[in-house]
Amino acid sequence: MKARGHDVAALVLRATLGPMLFAHGWNKVAGPGGLKGTTGWFEALGLKPAAVHARMAAGTEMAAGVGIALGAANPLPAAATVGLMTVAACTDHRDKGFFVFKGGWEYVGVVGGAAVALAALGNGRYSVDGLLRRQRGGAGAALLAAGIGTASAAALLAACYRPEQKPEETDH
Repeated sequence: MKARGHDVAALVLRATLGPMLFAHGWNKVAGPGGLKGTTGWFEALGLKPAAVHARMAAGTEMAAGVGIALGAANPLPAAATVGLMTVAACTDHRDKGFFVFKGGWEYVGVVGGAAVALAALGNGRYSVDGLLRRQRGGAGAALLAAGIGTASAAALLAACYRPEQKPEETDH
């Protein structure tokens, strides 16, 4: 009975997180501003080259969303999600505090944490991984998702994040 509860918990988490990620990625491509609007937004954030990052973020969100929803290749979609959320926290939500209603990092923190929790939980028997009998989970999978995601985000930010510097206010 305990294993069935574990499998249902993984399914519910995947059915919540996966489609939400896919929808966010799809919105970057086909939402009101489309890729052009997403590119402009990423340019304003300081991600260079913005057009590449707009496509990369949209594609990664959609792929991670599908992977999570189907329960395939744990912990890789979770690592992608951690990377996406880390970049979002360090760019768009930077210096805005905690609460999402003030633009803070609350939402991306919860999504990243849920992805790591899913990596630890494993995709369960009601998943592609379950059908293929490739159950990966536990502390190692969680650490792998968190580590790969965070390291990837750090590398991307170091190489490509160039926000405009605000002029320092002086007392003249």
